[in-house]
Amino acid sequence: MRSICKRRLFLCFNKIFPQFLVGLFFIYVYCEYLIYYVTQLQCRWPTVEKNVMKNDKPVYAMVLADIHLLGSKNGHWLDKERREWQMHRAFQTAMTLHNPELVFILGDIFDEGKWSSQKEFNEYVERFKKLFEIPKGTTLHVVAGNHDIGFHYKITPQLANRFEVELHAPPVKLISIRGNHFILINSMAMEGDGCRLCSRAVAELEKIADTLKCSSGSTLCKGKTRVAKYSRPILMQHYPLYRESDTACTESEAPVSRNLFEERWDCLSKESTEYLIESLLPRAAFGAHTHNSCLIRHSLVPRPEHKIEFVEYTVPSFSWRNRLDPKYYLLSVTPYEVKVAKCELTREVTIQVTAVLLIIALVVYIQYYNTRSYSHLKTFPVDFLQR
Repeated sequence: MRSICKRRLFLCFNKIFPQFLVGLFFIYVYCEYLIYYVTQLQCRWPTVEKNVMKNDKPVYAMVLADIHLLGSKNGHWLDKERREWQMHRAFQTAMTLHNPELVFILGDIFDEGKWSSQKEFNEYVERFKKLFEIPKGTTLHVVAGNHDIGFHYKITPQLANRFEVELHAPPVKLISIRGNHFILINSMAMEGDGCRLCSRAVAELEKIADTLKCSSGSTLCKGKTRVAKYSRPILMQHYPLYRESDTACTESEAPVSRNLFEERWDCLSKESTEYLIESLLPRAAFGAHTHNSCLIRHSLVPRPEHKIEFVEYTVPSFSWRNRLDPKYYLLSVTPYEVKVAKCELTREVTIQVTAVLLIIALVVYIQYYNTRSYSHLKTFPVDFLQR
């Protein structure tokens, strides 16, 4: 009789254990790979107006910010590995599903960039390029954040230069694609104190502003350089433009707070903001830094006969260390309009709850299967089990 029981247990184990392992494997694949597709499939490129001319094919751009890759000082190694894996999977899923033409990362790529030695910084860059690898046909552009090179008073020529060289991110850069113009700006270079970095940035901004004025047919044109097709530019930088606080946002995910922003720390100074708006006449602006989303409709009237209106978006953090619900933006851009879609990533609690529920379902299934198998074995003749 004892041998019969052993045989029954052996037959059950032989069937149950492989099923349990296969079930765990599929739970792992779903929770660590497929669940990102399930969530991000719900986000699509925003639609532009149908009356756009055929030769004005939209520029499709993805915008994210504040990924804060950890270094050797802050955070636990397990937290570091987990967050980097999550961001890697979310980013690569976005590349597969959306296949953007451009990707903009608006600063604070490295959490400890301002403290890193040259060796650590080189390792940082390699990790970043591996985690945020882009496919052929997509171009990646980044701007510096305060965690990458430090706040203005902490920036050294070495910190600014290595970020610019390794990540191809000068203080100011103009990118023109099919009549759409993106101006990337190092926010910390907009201090306005005449420092070397600030002087470079202002000099380049003056050139770009004149190029755009000449291209628009303005009588204020001084030079001869022009872009092929003029449209008002789109600003991309780490700091948001000047605002008193997040209470100015018409759409915001920031915690309810009336704390005032500190200029040059939480946002650009009012002076620099007015300079950028009056010089460049943007039709949209994108910033980051606060880790929360915000939408503000700006209206500046420098002269009674001249009114400048545009929308500013603050891009929330892409990292689960900074938000329970990281996000990124998808932009469909033509010379006539900028359409924006906000895309949510899977909440970590959703992944955890899903894993627990799937494991419970697997155990229930195996228990049910085991009960049926055991009942079936009871009906077997004893002489069959003894063979």
